[in-house]
Amino acid sequence: MIYLPRVDYKQKIIQLDEKPVKLQIWDTAGQERFRTLTTAYYRGAMGILLVYDVTNLDSFDHLTYWLKNIQENAAPDVIKVLAGNKCDNETVRAVDKADGEKIAECYDMPFFEVSCKMDVNVEEAFQALAKMIKERSQYSGAFGLRDETPREKCSPLFEKAFAESTRKCSSC
Repeated sequence: MIYLPRVDYKQKIIQLDEKPVKLQIWDTAGQERFRTLTTAYYRGAMGILLVYDVTNLDSFDHLTYWLKNIQENAAPDVIKVLAGNKCDNETVRAVDKADGEKIAECYDMPFFEVSCKMDVNVEEAFQALAKMIKERSQYSGAFGLRDETPREKCSPLFEKAFAESTRKCSSC
């Protein structure tokens, strides 16, 4: 039996500046079995909503892998928004909000803590992504080039983790 990984595809229409905007959403759930497929999805993406689980430290720790993967495979100017999901589940939180804010700051991307279950900040995260895509398109007319490496304000510890992630995942 051949196992084919499943990628969810959805379309969502949001209102942006009083105009309908259709978002095409490809959800790979960050699962190991999708790693070989995700690079193809990055190529045409104008924006990426990168989501981790605040109740799962491994989920957060894998952000360095995904950010490196995005850097290597997506357009240089792809818009990124970071979201920490399950913020409604404080009793089993494993990742502090400040940690999410710090990695978002390092990569110059907006950060939201969201709860898909309780519908907290989900719309706001998509709105921010769509607005940034629109602004980038209007400003440049097309995507240009930009350095996506961590900025100087990132801690040496994070930069070390990023470098280690790159070495570990280069064979993935």
